[in-house]
Amino acid sequence: MECLAARSNTVWQIERRLAVAIVRTTLVAGLLLSRPAFAQNRDTEAELKALIPDSAVADPDAWAKAPPPAEAAQAAADTVAGPQLDPNSPMAEDGGIHLPWPDEKFSVPELVSLEPDPDLAEALKAGQGEPLPERAEGDVQQISRRLALVFPADPAAMPMRGAFAERFGALSTIKRLSGEGDDNIAQLSARARTDDNLLRRLLRVYGYYDAEVTQTISAIEPGAAAAASAPSIRFDISPGPRYRFALITLGDLPGTGSQYPALRSAFGIQTGDPLDNDRIVVSQQKLDEALGEQGYAFARLGEAELVADHRREEGDLSIPVTTGAQYRFGGVVSKLPDFLSSKHLEDIARFAPGDLYKRSLVDDLRRAIVATGLVSSITLEPRETEAPQSGSPGTLVLDATMAKAPLRTIAGAVGYDSGEGFRLEASWEHRNLFPPEGLLRLRAVAGTNEQLAGVTLRRNNFRGRDQVLTFDLYGNLVKRTAYVAKTVAATASFEKLTTLIFQKPWVWSVGLEAVATNERPGDTAGISAKPQTYYVLALPLRAAVDTSDNLLDPTRGFRAALRVSPEASLSGGRKVGYARIQADASVYLPLGKAAVVAARVRLGTIAGADIVDIAPSRRFYAGGGGSVRGYGFQEIGPRDALGLPSGGRSLSEFSLEARVKTGLLGGGLSIVPFIDGGNADVESTPHFRDVRLGAGLGLRYQTGFGPIRVDVATPIGRRAGESPVAVYVSLGQAF
Repeated sequence: MECLAARSNTVWQIERRLAVAIVRTTLVAGLLLSRPAFAQNRDTEAELKALIPDSAVADPDAWAKAPPPAEAAQAAADTVAGPQLDPNSPMAEDGGIHLPWPDEKFSVPELVSLEPDPDLAEALKAGQGEPLPERAEGDVQQISRRLALVFPADPAAMPMRGAFAERFGALSTIKRLSGEGDDNIAQLSARARTDDNLLRRLLRVYGYYDAEVTQTISAIEPGAAAAASAPSIRFDISPGPRYRFALITLGDLPGTGSQYPALRSAFGIQTGDPLDNDRIVVSQQKLDEALGEQGYAFARLGEAELVADHRREEGDLSIPVTTGAQYRFGGVVSKLPDFLSSKHLEDIARFAPGDLYKRSLVDDLRRAIVATGLVSSITLEPRETEAPQSGSPGTLVLDATMAKAPLRTIAGAVGYDSGEGFRLEASWEHRNLFPPEGLLRLRAVAGTNEQLAGVTLRRNNFRGRDQVLTFDLYGNLVKRTAYVAKTVAATASFEKLTTLIFQKPWVWSVGLEAVATNERPGDTAGISAKPQTYYVLALPLRAAVDTSDNLLDPTRGFRAALRVSPEASLSGGRKVGYARIQADASVYLPLGKAAVVAARVRLGTIAGADIVDIAPSRRFYAGGGGSVRGYGFQEIGPRDALGLPSGGRSLSEFSLEARVKTGLLGGGLSIVPFIDGGNADVESTPHFRDVRLGAGLGLRYQTGFGPIRVDVATPIGRRAGESPVAVYVSLGQAF
């Protein structure tokens, strides 16, 4: 009860303070409000005054602090305490609820159907597979089964539509992700939003900045198979006007003086040309190349900026170009002079000091240094050594920074041939033992029908690009069907090579051979003929022209080569002189994109000596994978009394084949039907008598470094002792 009384007293104090606040507020408001419109209603004022005791008006603070009268405290206590109830007492029957309870006849009113909205009804029909409203006619480009682009019917409205559709199809999310009916409308719609953005970006790339794209989705018909009624997307394109280039700013380019017309022409884009963002990228590359080819070694191009003006329907293009001055080559400075000297690098280069700088020549030198096989990486940085003066070009050198590659190689090969038996070959080489590019190679062969030991010294890029000086010393024993030879030889040659990296139209070579060989005809039925020793001195010369498009797999062009070797031979005290001459020619004709017809012919003659005065190893033979397929090596030609090939003084061969792509194995497999023919004659003039033919079918599998060749052939008119089938495997085409 004490707590209750204290609480009542607190409530009374709060009420008194509130009353004081009201009194003060009322008095202040009465003083401030001078206009009757904002005053209280007079009746309301009288009621409020009646509620406020006089003591509160006279001294509000004292009245608020005074304790409440006893009757007020008791009333407050009764209000808080309330009557005492027993929680277990029963509830009154009415419970204080006076709402009537619904009787059994109560029912919910029947709902009345509303008239359908006509617009909503049409939309619902479209969603159920009904035909969409009629759309404008246009050029429909079907990107995939699920996607189509519709261009204006007039081709002039967007002339590049074919290329545009192809490019869009390559990037389309719908084409890449949507299957043949396994995705629903929600999935297709999400992908369509991505393709919609893609379309708009591509349209801006081609200069259509005001284009409109309308997207529609066809839905699935109820009860239809998913594959037959799968949803699809259609984009109707209204390209609008194509913007054109207006102002073109190219930085310092106008300051190049007499070079400006050529450089500006290389850039290509002119005011008034249709706007094409792809063309900007290409033109930047062309201008950069042109600057590099005109001596501007330090020219730089910044990021292109294109500002489209929708009011003018034009675009202003700005490319910050810093040209700098022109320069001339001053030389090459090697950072590894004891490995590849500066002079050697200058010998490899296709420019000389004083030539106008050309970036393509720098790139060419970089590839040539890598092609030596001596470096794993190379950087060529231009460095100014003499500044430009009075309009004259400056001078620069190329600083060559190289990283060495592994220089030593050990190689080996093991093989078996039914006609040649086992063969084991091994070699060791150091490619820069005598810098620069001085190679030493040691090699050996151990086999059933061949043994060899040899040493080779070679200087690559000798006094010029792809010029090779070679010295070779070897001794070998060879057992062939036609002859058995024990030979010691020393050779030297200087040649201009063609390579896979730098294929050249003209090549040549000049050499010197000194040969001592002891030879006899091959063995048959255990009978061995008497050997004879020959000493031969030869000066082989060769020249060739090659206009084909590929060294290992030509598809067009022709090749021709002529080899002339004047030789002097001493055998049994008899001295003779003669000339070995061989001519080769081949031509390659494409038939569309899927086939190439290739043909070759080879003619050879030895003039000036009888057949008996010529060592068997230096005569002409025919047959084999590089000659007439279907026959063994050296099987075609004259034969001696023992029936062994004896070789001839003339040679005639031809081949014809068709290289047809099949499209199999990713387009890398081709089939090659072919027919070969040829013969060797005792006379020095080919008579084309008794020409032997071979035919077969080959396979070619294209790799990154050339085709792998497998040919299966059979001799036509096979004779006793000749194999019915011959198989040849090698890298590259047969010719």
